[in-house]
Amino acid sequence: MFLGTIDRGRRVVTLAKKQAVFVQGGPSDAVFYIQKGRIKLSVVAASGKEATIGLLDEGDFFGEGCLTGQPLRICSATAIADCALMRIEKKAMMEVLHREQELSDMFVAYLLVRNIRYEADLIDHLFNSSEKRLARILILLAHFGKDGKPEVAIPSISQETLAEMVGTTRSRINFFMNRFRKLGFVRYNGELMVHSSLLNVVLHD
Repeated sequence: MFLGTIDRGRRVVTLAKKQAVFVQGGPSDAVFYIQKGRIKLSVVAASGKEATIGLLDEGDFFGEGCLTGQPLRICSATAIADCALMRIEKKAMMEVLHREQELSDMFVAYLLVRNIRYEADLIDHLFNSSEKRLARILILLAHFGKDGKPEVAIPSISQETLAEMVGTTRSRINFFMNRFRKLGFVRYNGELMVHSSLLNVVLHD
């Protein structure tokens, strides 16, 4: 509703699966809001190694680094499903944040929650095993705790992407996923179903 009050500097863009929104090192000049679809954020090191740093869903913002004076993108954003995005130019986004106090409060709260998630991700990578990191990512993707369902379907995601997020090899992801399936934590029925019992892997020391 608030973004709809922007007269100029915004437009809706559609992307097909695997199409890039922006690339690492490109100009940082706009904020994006996901109306439909899912976006993967990734970074590539000088050595060529790639890591997935986040998956974003409908209702999420990304590219907000431009609002802090960031001249270049520090990561790449790619559609992993057909997407409809609202592209908001930096100037237009700054204006609506100053004009709409409620939107500004919501936006700040959103960024704080995501920053806490990134801190938790870092701690997870530093101290937990790759099996526990995978379990945590699957739990987060399933959004357990938001609707109380004992089993939730995860939108299509490749083992390669999971490996990049966990920081391990695809073969290790395959090994752990087979173990989770045998234990009844996950199952495949045309899509990946995650059971809340997988929380035991995350919480168990």
